[in-house]
Amino acid sequence: MSRNLTAALVEDLRARIVDGRIAPGERLPSESTLIAEHGVSRTVVREAIARLQAEGLVHTRRGSGSFALTPPADPAGAGRPVRTVQDRLHLLAFRTGVESEAAALAATAHRPQHLAAMQSALERFERESGSPAATLGHDFDFHRTVAEASGNPYCVDAINGLGPAMIAMPPQRLDATGADADGPEGAGPEAAGRRTARVAAEHRAVLEAIRAGDPLAAAAAMRLHLAGSRWRLEAEAGGGPPERAP
Repeated sequence: MSRNLTAALVEDLRARIVDGRIAPGERLPSESTLIAEHGVSRTVVREAIARLQAEGLVHTRRGSGSFALTPPADPAGAGRPVRTVQDRLHLLAFRTGVESEAAALAATAHRPQHLAAMQSALERFERESGSPAATLGHDFDFHRTVAEASGNPYCVDAINGLGPAMIAMPPQRLDATGADADGPEGAGPEAAGRRTARVAAEHRAVLEAIRAGDPLAAAAAMRLHLAGSRWRLEAEAGGGPPERAP
């Protein structure tokens, strides 16, 4: 009976995270709230949260509660969920091929409105660094605009098919304001600022290469950015400091 109750709670919370009712970075209902809403025991709630953690949908921060991570992506409608770190690495390899070429195309095919949209997404990403859900959205907006600037509808379809879930929501983003995080760049607001600055600098390099009309530089900048994403993902998944920066 307990297993059935746990499965039902997992299914409910999973659905709420995947369809966006609980957004990435948002706190899940408290343990007491879930007990009251579902009429289950504390053990059932804790087992359900543990399962969601194993699926990569939830991160629990000591003393603060549990938070939703990026839900699984469905790459280009292929029906392949992205749940594990290895899945994320495969997705980054796919993105590197598609997005590096999109950036190269964008260098010669972009319009002024594309440059303005990229600049706006970059500025909003930097300005709202304290909001994990907001920065995830601005991050995706930047990449989608690069695809749109390429003038190739298949690049746009690939990025739109992946959706915002292609941007990882690692636990360290949620731990940015906590005192107990132990990520590759440390914890707290200063560490969050360093991570935001690093990603923003990578985005800015892509934007400036596109603005300059240099396809080779644009492709290289995008490739370097996604290599940085891979490095950060591996370092954060390992739970320790990285050996070197990209």
